[in-house]
Amino acid sequence: MFKRVAMAIVAGVALLAGGTGVAVAAPPVPLGGGSGITLGNGSEDMFDCTLTTIGNDRAGRLVGFTAGHCGGPGTTVKSETDRGAGVLGRIVGTNEVLDYSVIEFDRSRVAPVNRVGNVTITGVGTPVGFPNVACKEGRTTGNTCGVVWGDVFNSQETWTQVCVVEGDSGAPLVVGTTLVAMVNAYLLTPCVGPEVGTNFVTVLGDVDARGGVGAGYRPI
Repeated sequence: MFKRVAMAIVAGVALLAGGTGVAVAAPPVPLGGGSGITLGNGSEDMFDCTLTTIGNDRAGRLVGFTAGHCGGPGTTVKSETDRGAGVLGRIVGTNEVLDYSVIEFDRSRVAPVNRVGNVTITGVGTPVGFPNVACKEGRTTGNTCGVVWGDVFNSQETWTQVCVVEGDSGAPLVVGTTLVAMVNAYLLTPCVGPEVGTNFVTVLGDVDARGGVGAGYRPI
C-alpha cells in the first residue's frame, strides 16, 4: 500500500513538473539590406546570397528583395547567421531579365531593420553616375565602396568599381543612405573588374506593373 501511494505521489510530481513547462516562441530574427540569406528547398540549403532591402508593400506584407539568380518562386529563405531559426520566408516572384526576386517574409518571425553593418537604407533613389561614390554591404566581402561609372549602356543597370564576389549577389548599393541598385554580377575578375547591378527604381517599377506581392514597396 505504501509503495502504491509513493508511486502515485512520484507520478503526480512528474506530471506537475511537466505541466509547468511553457512554450516560448523564438525571438524574431533581425534582417535588413546587407544581411546574409541562405536559400534552398526548405529542408536542404542550396547557396548563400545577400538581402537587398526589407520593408512593406501596399497591402502591408513584409517583403524583401535579392538577385533573381539566387532562387526562383517557392525557394525558401533562412538567415545565414541563424539557420536554426528555420524558414523565414519564400521567394514569390522572379524577373530573370532584370535579375531580381521578391521575397515574402513571415512577419512574426522577422525583425526588419534598416541598418546592417555600415549601410543604412532610408529610401530609394534614381541612378547616379560618375564621379559619385557608392557602397555596398554583402554577406561575403562586407562593406566596400567605389566610384560609379553609371548606366554605361543605357540598360537600366549601374556600373561601379565596388568590390564584389560570389555571395554578394543581391547586396544593396547605396549612395549615402539612398538605395540606388542591387548587386548582380562582376565582370572579368572579382574585385578588379567592374560590378554591375539593376537600378532599383527599375525593379520597383516592374513590381508595381505586375501587381501582387511587393507592389507599392517602401523600405523600413
